[in-house]
Amino acid sequence: MQKRIRNFSIIAHIDHGKSTLADRMLQITDTVSAREMRDQYLDKIDIERERGITIKLQPARMEYQDHILNLIDTPGHIDFGYEVSRALAACEGAILLVDASQGIEAQTLANVYKAQAADLTIIPVVNKIDLNTAHPEAVALDLHQTFGFSQDEIIFTSGKSGAGIEQLLQTVIDRIPSPQGTTNAPLRALIFDSYYDQHKGVVAYIRVVDGRIDPTDLYLMNTQTPFTPIELGFLGATQYSSPLINTGEVGYLATGLKDINQVRVGDTVTLMDNKTAQPLPGYQEPKPMVFANLFPEDAGQARELREAVEQYNLMDAAFSFEPIKSQILGSGFRCGFLGLLHVDIVQERIDREFNVPTQITTPNVRYQVTRNDSTTVPIQSPVEMPAPNHIQEITEPWCQVLLYTQQEYIGPLLKVSEDHRGIYKNMEYFGLDQTADAAITSRVRITYEMPLSEVISKYFDQIKSVSSGYASLDYKIIDQRPVDLVRLDVLLNQEAYPALARLVIRNDAPIIGKRIVNKLKDLLPRQQFKVPIQAVVGGKVVARADLPAMRKDVTAKLYGGDRTRKDKLLKKQAAGKKRLQESGKVNIPPQVYQKMISL
Repeated sequence: MQKRIRNFSIIAHIDHGKSTLADRMLQITDTVSAREMRDQYLDKIDIERERGITIKLQPARMEYQDHILNLIDTPGHIDFGYEVSRALAACEGAILLVDASQGIEAQTLANVYKAQAADLTIIPVVNKIDLNTAHPEAVALDLHQTFGFSQDEIIFTSGKSGAGIEQLLQTVIDRIPSPQGTTNAPLRALIFDSYYDQHKGVVAYIRVVDGRIDPTDLYLMNTQTPFTPIELGFLGATQYSSPLINTGEVGYLATGLKDINQVRVGDTVTLMDNKTAQPLPGYQEPKPMVFANLFPEDAGQARELREAVEQYNLMDAAFSFEPIKSQILGSGFRCGFLGLLHVDIVQERIDREFNVPTQITTPNVRYQVTRNDSTTVPIQSPVEMPAPNHIQEITEPWCQVLLYTQQEYIGPLLKVSEDHRGIYKNMEYFGLDQTADAAITSRVRITYEMPLSEVISKYFDQIKSVSSGYASLDYKIIDQRPVDLVRLDVLLNQEAYPALARLVIRNDAPIIGKRIVNKLKDLLPRQQFKVPIQAVVGGKVVARADLPAMRKDVTAKLYGGDRTRKDKLLKKQAAGKKRLQESGKVNIPPQVYQKMISL
């Protein structure tokens, strides 16, 4: 049986057709009946279907020509690259999918490198050959020149029409090796994903590397947790139970454990009475690059939010959190993410799946501050910023940014990159010289070095805008570099409000400060006295706006008479407002702060 197992993933840039190709495979192998079939069948989360993107890896077991084919569909967006790495660790092969009209893009390259690092057999596939704009032969030549694939090993498919899918399935059987584990060895199974079920406890997706699993006492090596599974099984069209999971197979394991911290992605499952001496390597922990504070919209849902983030962390190993307290918004969490789309998805899934509406602060990066005594501390918020006279140096993370685009968009992309503190490194035209269509030959790769804080701002949206959606982006952290970072404080009537402070680049402080004070002027309710709104850096005012006082017409009841009566009342009113301004305090309504944190 082990010789008839094939474990493989589908890897590709976003929107190159992974989910549609998986649909056709499920149909052709009769894993899903025609009546049950729907588009994006493996995308189980509502937000995936609505946005047309894959967020979570999803395994599916198929049977075809007396073979068991374990497919793991993966996301394509750069923010979910860690899902791809986990899927590849459970496989012996990968289908590399490339759009016949778009050609090689940023995540195509990134995913090939991941598959090569995992020593997987790669099957190159040119997809969407039925499109009017398709250039399948040109893209195939590009795959040959870029990665060295021979022309005869490249397969042409259409996930929409089903063309070439049977040939692809046969190639998976012929070219991808069977798993090489030892059946009689002590059990070693890798947890590559997990989720929480109210009735079954933590349910882990596993790949059995050595030995076999049956309903006996098991042991989690990393957390040193014994347990007896309440259910074993496989993932076909739906989950179905099985009394045994053999060597090399992919399945699920309902642990019955209610403490989500006891079951971690990357842990090794072994037998309680016959533990393996060597756990599996697991995964390199994903490092959050973007940080933001998450609060419940209703302060009374603080406990519900805690339960939500704890359970969500089980489903998403790249999401991290720690509790914080805000004077205005109450209890919340400082959370770590891999990118802006990751931030957006996490917030929306917590809102929907756990019924906890949330608000989130502006995402930022983690800076490193070296103090005068040479100690280094990380900071993510203005509150953590030491006094300027205690700082020796501040550094920020820098990235190598790779842009893939067509020739006509080079100028606008260079301009956008320069505006985001980018340092130009090189430009390469790749593949296809005079041998193919102009739409493909004009492909170019531009390399920049840029601060991560700029990459996670509006950079991605702007490069998509100036390239009419044709540019794609990949980036990786390369080092830490000095930055002139300052704390921008906001003063209302000469009093600082820490909840409104920001960490900004010194040169950007006047622009950001002006934006903040003007927004506050529009949002704050008027007081009985004039309120000066100031943005301050180290005691120096960089932007100011004044909120006029709410004025009562104290002379409304006067009719005729001497002018001095009106003057006396107005003078008394002015003196009262002056006294108020000297001692008055501005209270910021929660709804104003909610609008400010998204600025």
